[in-house]
Amino acid sequence: MNETMVCAVGNVATQPVFRELAAGPSARFRLAVTSRYWDRERSTWTDGHTNFFTVWANRQLATNAATSLSVGDPVVVQGRLKVRTETREGQQRASADIDAVAIGHDLARGTAAFRRTGRPETAAPAPPRPEPDWETPAESPDAARQQPEPVAVT
Repeated sequence: MNETMVCAVGNVATQPVFRELAAGPSARFRLAVTSRYWDRERSTWTDGHTNFFTVWANRQLATNAATSLSVGDPVVVQGRLKVRTETREGQQRASADIDAVAIGHDLARGTAAFRRTGRPETAAPAPPRPEPDWETPAESPDAARQQPEPVAVT
């Protein structure tokens, strides 16, 4: 499939809107992406043009985005770019949507505390597995003649 995948870094511009649809959860919000450049004349960083995207999230990503994002949060969004054109009041308008695959807070501009979402309970929890021994034993003259001990796999 030929799709235009993009990665946009910007700020959440509108509060996420969450909907429970027949096909599953869906959420959308507006993303503001402003370019910045170094202005040599003023010796300072200057904001350039701001692009706005409507970000769409589905299923578990929609649920997590709606509960995790707020207006102004710096985020990184990866997904499929969809550009639409329509005629409104006699004028041609274009809009750009991102069908999100991944959304996360931009840790270059702040910190976040990650929490996994709950999973349904299983019949019996898996027994704890011992940590593997990654240490390599020192070679000895007898090591070549010794057979390795079998490892139990659970």
